[in-house]
Amino acid sequence: MVKDGKILIGKSGDEEICIYPKMANRHGFIAGATGTGKTVTLKVLAESFSNLGVPVFLADVKGDIAPMCLAGVDNENVTSRVESMGLKDAGFEYQSYPVNFWDVYGEKGIPLRTTISEMGPLILSRVMGLNDTQTDVLTCIFKIADDEGLLLTDTKDLKAMLQYVGEKAAEYGPVYGNIAPVTLNAIVRSVVAIESEGADLFFGEPALSVADWLCTDRDGRGMIQILDCQKLIHHPRMYSAFLLWLMSELFEMLPEVGDPEKPKMVFFFDEAHMLFDSASKALLEKIEQVVKLIRSKGVGIYFITQNPADIPDGVLAQLGNKVQHALRAYTPKEQKGLKAAAMGFRVNPEFDTYTMLQELGTGKALVSVIDENGVPTIVKHTKVCPPQSFMGTLSESERLSNINSSVLYGKYYNPVDNESAYEFLARMEAEVPAAPRKEEEALTLTQKKQREIAERKKSATSAVVKSVAKTTGGTIGREIGKSIGKSVGGSFGKTLGGNVGASLGRGILSTLFKS
Repeated sequence: MVKDGKILIGKSGDEEICIYPKMANRHGFIAGATGTGKTVTLKVLAESFSNLGVPVFLADVKGDIAPMCLAGVDNENVTSRVESMGLKDAGFEYQSYPVNFWDVYGEKGIPLRTTISEMGPLILSRVMGLNDTQTDVLTCIFKIADDEGLLLTDTKDLKAMLQYVGEKAAEYGPVYGNIAPVTLNAIVRSVVAIESEGADLFFGEPALSVADWLCTDRDGRGMIQILDCQKLIHHPRMYSAFLLWLMSELFEMLPEVGDPEKPKMVFFFDEAHMLFDSASKALLEKIEQVVKLIRSKGVGIYFITQNPADIPDGVLAQLGNKVQHALRAYTPKEQKGLKAAAMGFRVNPEFDTYTMLQELGTGKALVSVIDENGVPTIVKHTKVCPPQSFMGTLSESERLSNINSSVLYGKYYNPVDNESAYEFLARMEAEVPAAPRKEEEALTLTQKKQREIAERKKSATSAVVKSVAKTTGGTIGREIGKSIGKSVGGSFGKTLGGNVGASLGRGILSTLFKS
């Protein structure tokens, strides 16, 4: 909840434990064993950011976050906690929150899609489980597609591009390096494999514009975007790829803002360990770089996991706001992780952090935040506030009603199959007559486009010459027409080349952005 313009997490005795909005983009984590209260803490923080007018994204793995669209009701646990913490006087009241539901599979939310080109080769290779050599070849495929001006929208575009490059491997080899057929076949098999996991639904149009998430409702509260992951979580590589793509999209899209008074958006990534499991060293370095730099874009990222040890040290070092629920340590490995978690806090002389972590009850946590001067506070034994939204389950009819009433439903619900690489390559193959096919195959797409442009310039020149000659008459008219035609042709070519060259680029995680 929000009190005096600050996010009230809970109380340590009579002391209020708060996050300052201007320090909320210093990132953070919520950790703890199963059943210790991580979801409650997550909802309390998300509600508070929304009340401050900050848009929020949540990954809902178990389906227990969805009821945020309903107002809370009295129950024994919530009532006793509100009374014992004196929250009524602090302005606690039950309320519903503005929510949009999303689902990659389109079953429990608005369909969420992106394109192959926007995902980029680095993240896509992780989804497909490619090795380093296959990743390099996939990067070459993307480079060829970019150079040829071909948009890879869905999986059939990628398969068509792989087939095309395979047929032209000898011609592309000197420019892009050797592209072995066996590697291309392995990538094709990987594409088919991820299609069975739902990639054929996730990759397509209309692609999500993250700008649609940076908004508030009519009361000025930040919109909460909830991605239903109950099915997606069974495909960990797809789940982690989406989260990585989302971070990179925000990083590329948002301008530098320095240290705003409050974040422009806050992301909560549940089951955070899936982002880092089996990630290559290069990808981990990129993730760490994005986490470091995205703060200056006004974005706060909060990782939810069972143990902080699930998060790489380079990322963990960037997380300033920490909420640690109880940890269990039954094995030597778990005990080592528990010690590491305890050492991550500034020592409080009133208790032993290591011992306290094992004794925390449900709904209680050890909390350390960044104070108004940018310094981490000493760890405090904190009783966490209850959420103001509904604690229970959301019925299918209530979910469906919310989905259908969303202003984004009409924009994203129906899929669109615009012309892309698959259609272009199929049409090009069909249009080539049988006799000159060998001659055509010797030309790359770039050469063919250049020839098409030259032919259009020639036609435009001829039309201008004829028009001027007809109007002016005689030799003088023809000469004037040729001069004008030459100028028009040169201008046309220069403008076209400039537009194509300026339209595409790739960002820090190799995802596509428009320059």
